[in-house]
Amino acid sequence: ASMASAESVLAAKGRSFHWARHLLGTLHAQRATRLYHLCRYLDDLADQGDSTALAQQAFADAAGSIRDGYSSDPVIQDGLALMHECDIDAGIFLDLIAGVQSDLEPVRIPDLDSLLRYCYRVAGTVGLMMCRVLDTDVRAAYPHAIDLGIAMQLTNICRDIAADAAVDRRYLPTSMVGDLSPDLLLCPSGQLSVQVKACVSSLLDCAEKYYQSGELGLSYLPVRARGGMLVAARVYREIGRQLRARDHVDWSERVVGSP
Repeated sequence: ASMASAESVLAAKGRSFHWARHLLGTLHAQRATRLYHLCRYLDDLADQGDSTALAQQAFADAAGSIRDGYSSDPVIQDGLALMHECDIDAGIFLDLIAGVQSDLEPVRIPDLDSLLRYCYRVAGTVGLMMCRVLDTDVRAAYPHAIDLGIAMQLTNICRDIAADAAVDRRYLPTSMVGDLSPDLLLCPSGQLSVQVKACVSSLLDCAEKYYQSGELGLSYLPVRARGGMLVAARVYREIGRQLRARDHVDWSERVVGSP
């Protein structure tokens, strides 16, 4: 039942990863699906909660469960089983929780270093956990896995500026666009539009450097896993290239990658 639920969530919400995981072996594909389910569950706590106070409590409960090694929540419990099965350090998952939980507050990222720290927490940590899910225990692989997660998250941020602004989040750093209220990013025009496009261009340049590092680390993965992770990375890189082709910002529709 737990695996069926994870499969359903991945099919509905993780289209890029849903087909890429078929390039993995059966065991690794199942583990990756379970990890996605766990991460999506946390995202939904931040994005779909009716009450910030209740969401904060849910995150506190999740963190407590990770520390204690037990939860009555079936998704968290399966996550704990996956952590045990793959020898995933609890501290990595606690970093992920802290990153996602920070989205419950009004988001105003001050500078690039802060943005990269956020990207590590919500996505670089997932890269680290994927190493263990794919049975990669070579420490030299870890920085590359973190970098691939950061690259993907930077791409998401560049794509979803308006959607994030609609929920009072501004990930574009103050140091690059000024101390803007998120509502000004819903449909900027004039000089502000020029400034936002310049910021997106810089962030996509930054993402490219992280993608290059991420792809260098694929050689540490089991042979069969390399193709699936390369495809997932290339799909996300394509989103950035489409944004560039559309003059860096497209408010009319959500840009998606393609294989």
